[in-house]
Amino acid sequence: MGAGGPRRGEGPPDGGWGWVVLGACFVVTGFAYGFPKAVSVFFRALMRDFSAGYSDTAWVSSIMLAMLYGTGPVSSILVTRFGCRPVMLVGGLLASAGMILASFATRLLELYLTAGVLTGLGLALNFQPSLIMLGLYFERRRPLANGLAAAGSPVFLSALSPLGQQLLERFGWRGGFLLLGGLLLHCCACGAVMRPPPGPGPRPRRDSAGDRAGDAPGEPEADGAGLQLREAPPRARPRRRLLDVAVCTDRAFAVYAVTKFLMALGLFVPAILLVNYAKDAGVPDTDAAFLLSIVGFVDIVARPACGALAGLARLRPHVPYLFSLALLANGLTDLSSARARSYGALVAFCVAFGLSYGMVGALQFEVLMAAVGPPRFPSALGLVLLLEAVAVLIGPPSAGRLVDALKNYEVIFYLAGSEVALAGVFMAVATNCCLRCAKAAQSGPGTEGGASDTEDAKAEGDSEPLPAVEEEPSNLEALEELSPRGRPMEPEVEAGPRLAAESV
Repeated sequence: MGAGGPRRGEGPPDGGWGWVVLGACFVVTGFAYGFPKAVSVFFRALMRDFSAGYSDTAWVSSIMLAMLYGTGPVSSILVTRFGCRPVMLVGGLLASAGMILASFATRLLELYLTAGVLTGLGLALNFQPSLIMLGLYFERRRPLANGLAAAGSPVFLSALSPLGQQLLERFGWRGGFLLLGGLLLHCCACGAVMRPPPGPGPRPRRDSAGDRAGDAPGEPEADGAGLQLREAPPRARPRRRLLDVAVCTDRAFAVYAVTKFLMALGLFVPAILLVNYAKDAGVPDTDAAFLLSIVGFVDIVARPACGALAGLARLRPHVPYLFSLALLANGLTDLSSARARSYGALVAFCVAFGLSYGMVGALQFEVLMAAVGPPRFPSALGLVLLLEAVAVLIGPPSAGRLVDALKNYEVIFYLAGSEVALAGVFMAVATNCCLRCAKAAQSGPGTEGGASDTEDAKAEGDSEPLPAVEEEPSNLEALEELSPRGRPMEPEVEAGPRLAAESV
């Protein structure tokens, strides 16, 4: 077997240091998803000090979320160029600096640029690399790892909101922003533990003394091979793409992207409008606020449980259908609860919504990893997050305008539920059609079938002309060659003569 071929037993370690990486992903995911929502507890104080309306103040969280999703391609390019660890360290510093500078803001525009743009960019530079590194450490247990990492979102949301309220009461919004900026420095600690996993095997050494010692006298063929290894100029490696936009031609990715866009249009709308919907139905303010806590508690349990369920051997090949089922359940929950007016009915809605919402959160990135593979996952994730940013900027604001115009929440729940349910149906139907097309291509006619199957496989696979086994080491190199002390790998074509000489 060639030096670049896959060896049995190689692959992600599925444990070891991966559990430390998983803990860091848990923290980073919690900050990325929980922090923009937790900042909303400071809005009343900001409205009072800056004499602004709620919509103007809410742009702080909106800009932060837009930066989190919309800078996905930028994060992918930086990860490919510099690696996960340096990008996360810089991202943690930016996120912390944004909140610290925001504590000195005198205008809303300064808050937009500091807490919105700078902190949102820092969170984005932490969130995406952590998911990429998690995929490099886990394969067999990857669904469980994704579920546990995704559980950081409801856990941190449940913790950051009360913490922000306490900081606001004790230190004011300026002191609260300053302390939250210090808290975000934990992202740097999470980035520091993101060391690349061990490579596929020992690299060939280029020690001239060792070469001369290993070449026995009287063996001219071995000596000639060793001389050729030392004198042959290294062949230039193919240049890596910083952002592989060719992944868009992959049918599995296209199906996932359309599904994610439809899902993002309506998935977050019920959670945003739930408290106001309950108050409009006559529920007391305290009980209405507790409804979100119910969603969070159920979500905490649902995400790791769903991740463990998706990791079972019988269900692992059918994860896309499980994701479709979760979307369909979430959409039907919204549709059936549009007329819920009593507190008991709203509690039942929160339990069902939290369960389906947690399943969607646990499976969404696992489906993408399985569709495109770890080598193309950074580019695919960046493009999907950019598409999700567009959907988030369309869905919730449009729902708010409809509520202001119609003074009716039922229409919003019907609309949001229909969008999410449509996303689930589309995912299931399109996945089934793709599988049928693949089977039909494999069962083509005799002589022409072999050639056509080969051409279809090339067209549907990676757009790179290199084989997949050569692509994966280059992705690991992208993570390992970031340190100034790192040495570039030797060309694999040169390792062959050296191994043959020593074996002789």
